[in-house]
Amino acid sequence: MKTRHWDRRGNGGLTFTELGFGTAPLGNLYRAISDEEAAAVLDAAWECGTRYFDTAPLYGLGLAESRVGRFLRSKLRHEFVLSTKVGRIMKVCPPEQRTGIGKFFNTPSRREVFDYSYDGVMRSFEASFERTGLDSFDILFVHDLDVFNHGTQEACDYYVEQFMSGGYQAMISLRDQNVVSAIGGGINEWQMCQLLAERGDFDLFLLAGRYTLLEQEALETFLPMCVTRGIGIVLGGPYNSGILATGPVAGAQYNYSDAPTEVLERARRIEVVCRKHGVSLPNAALNFPFFHPAVVSVIPGGQSVNQVVSNYRARSTPIPVELWDDLKTVGLMRQDAPVCETWGIESK
Repeated sequence: MKTRHWDRRGNGGLTFTELGFGTAPLGNLYRAISDEEAAAVLDAAWECGTRYFDTAPLYGLGLAESRVGRFLRSKLRHEFVLSTKVGRIMKVCPPEQRTGIGKFFNTPSRREVFDYSYDGVMRSFEASFERTGLDSFDILFVHDLDVFNHGTQEACDYYVEQFMSGGYQAMISLRDQNVVSAIGGGINEWQMCQLLAERGDFDLFLLAGRYTLLEQEALETFLPMCVTRGIGIVLGGPYNSGILATGPVAGAQYNYSDAPTEVLERARRIEVVCRKHGVSLPNAALNFPFFHPAVVSVIPGGQSVNQVVSNYRARSTPIPVELWDDLKTVGLMRQDAPVCETWGIESK
């Protein structure tokens, strides 16, 4: 698998496989899978060449961290890149009070408590070591510091201030001590990523679902800023949580909910153009983000071996440039969206 080497700070940097693996599905997202099934999925990703794995305490309320840690403990540490996240503390609770009922299944009985303070970040980081059984992480992301998760702009602003005056200082300290190689944010809104980038010294952002075939508003100001500052982008949610993988079918998911009518229609129109060029919608969706020069890895995740292999095959499928040209011509893609290979730091 091709790799992209990122070295913003001149300290050797990190080498990402173009396809990473997002472990939210291993936290029994939407349906429960067994430990054996999870291990088979991780084995398939490894066999396909994936060497970057992203996890978080939220995913299965600790379950995903435990599963990926069990798998990676059998590998040599220099062979993979690993990121986890901070911003939530997992508290033991009665089963009926656990976080994510109806979203995560068969998980530990835990409830999330948002805590972006200095101590909260350090406690979360330490708990991730315990759950994974590993001795180091490469990247630490502050998680879900956005309006989508906190409900209102006022609540989000409160947590941003708590983070910048506390948790951010903890992350800077961890990076300065070489405990982690890079810090950043795993966030659903490019506007919040930009706000953090303007206020602090961040290396990478895991931007979920906001630079895809369906939407490219991040090209307005945020992604150009990343290129200028050498900030890398890990692109999560390339299928916008489902619709670009399934197509605009009944019950198609967008942003973790049923896709609204206007999104279904836009996806339908994009799919028509893809079919004209003999390309499936998911193949086009997975390949599109790689053209942006800030993107270091795309992490589609997967809950089955077939999904992992399909993602690998999709990345290996050539996409005719005429497809992108046609999408721009009919107004289904921004004119300034890169549509040719522009990665210039190091590509193998």
